Amino acid sequence: MSLQLYDTASRKLAPVTSTNGTTTMYCCGPTVYRDAHVGNLRTFLLSDLVRRALTTADIDVKLIQNITDVGHMSEDIETEDKMLAQAKAESIDPFTVARKYEAAFHTDLARLNIQKADAYPRASESIELMLAMIEELIAKKFAYLGEDGTVYFSAQSFPSYGAISGNRLDALKPGHRYEYSEDGAKRFHADWALWKSAGTRSEMIWDSPWGPGFPGWHIECSAMSLHFLNSHINLHVGGIDLRFPHHENERAQSNAITGNESVDLWLHGEHLLFEGRKMSKSARNVVLLSDVIDRGFDPLAVRLCFLENRYRSQMDLTWASIEAADATLKRWRKKIKVWGKQVAQRDSEFLEIINNDLDTPKAIQYLRNLEKNDDNVDRAAIFLFADQVLGLDLDREEVIKALSLEQEETLKLRQIARNEKRWTESDELRIKLEESGLEIMDGPGGQVWTWR
Repeated sequence: MSLQLYDTASRKLAPVTSTNGTTTMYCCGPTVYRDAHVGNLRTFLLSDLVRRALTTADIDVKLIQNITDVGHMSEDIETEDKMLAQAKAESIDPFTVARKYEAAFHTDLARLNIQKADAYPRASESIELMLAMIEELIAKKFAYLGEDGTVYFSAQSFPSYGAISGNRLDALKPGHRYEYSEDGAKRFHADWALWKSAGTRSEMIWDSPWGPGFPGWHIECSAMSLHFLNSHINLHVGGIDLRFPHHENERAQSNAITGNESVDLWLHGEHLLFEGRKMSKSARNVVLLSDVIDRGFDPLAVRLCFLENRYRSQMDLTWASIEAADATLKRWRKKIKVWGKQVAQRDSEFLEIINNDLDTPKAIQYLRNLEKNDDNVDRAAIFLFADQVLGLDLDREEVIKALSLEQEETLKLRQIARNEKRWTESDELRIKLEESGLEIMDGPGGQVWTWR
């Protein structure tokens, strides 16, 4: 069975295709004006899981992920680019902002064991690609120059607009989210800007045949995906919030250029809640991967939490679930060491689970059941094979920190208290040890400790 995924456009499971023996993938990347929160990272993990599943099945994959560092309007500041707004807030150059948060993005990917894409093209360095595409769209009558000096895509020129989202042009209301306000310069209210006239803007602008300006948000992904993936994308990945208007507009632009369906399968990951609420600055519940690390948890505990939920189901991440996942990782790594490390052994049952629309919750439960299995099976080898897809770094050697002199002395005092049956004092010393980061287990042979 080949990998089957849910295609948003056809609304059904479909096999992942290849072109000349290689599956081409495009994943919408970050807008690098701030740190990515764990909800953003869930989407980036999705493309990593797909690529791992394909490569485990000996399929070559080429993955491109863009870096949006220009042309993306803020949700609450319609007249100002997100990069420029953050540059003003931090009193630094907007490109310095972009490189700062782009570096942080790559750090977070490494912490989550997300493998590097084959390329990370930047929007700011792909302007020529976009200008060439816009000129071709104008020549093919899919785009026009407005009286305000902005170039627009004509939504009505593309008959199948709405195939991904289900939205119909005649039902769309003016001013839908993420679009610019043009004060009547567009011929039709659902048209969108391909190239925005600079107006009074003085930073992050480029020359063009239509005057100084900057690209619209949607054109960058069309230009870069078609250029770097030879005009055809087998699998396009993004968060569900990008389904409309971003991916709908991207599809129209790309198909208008190629004359056919440029993407075989549109894959979307669902929203993430934290402690039952949508993450937002106003709710003060935005969680970064650095917050997880600061609490002493392995960042891969977040990855395991994501895996315990289906990618196209909304999930609720909590500190309790991260703590439980952290404990599971520690336990699995210790058990693999006890079982005896083996070479990864291909497991058809695990692959069948993964190939069924990345059913990672079932895959994790499969490993939990295997963990308890006393039959004559090579558990370590199967766990290590599964980890080639799950990416939990299960063969990692846990670093054992040295005890402090105070901890060593407290452990000795507690053992003496236990020997003399002074249970109240023993319990008090246990609490002190646990507060210092140790986990205490009492058995017939005495007390045993591990780091939490």
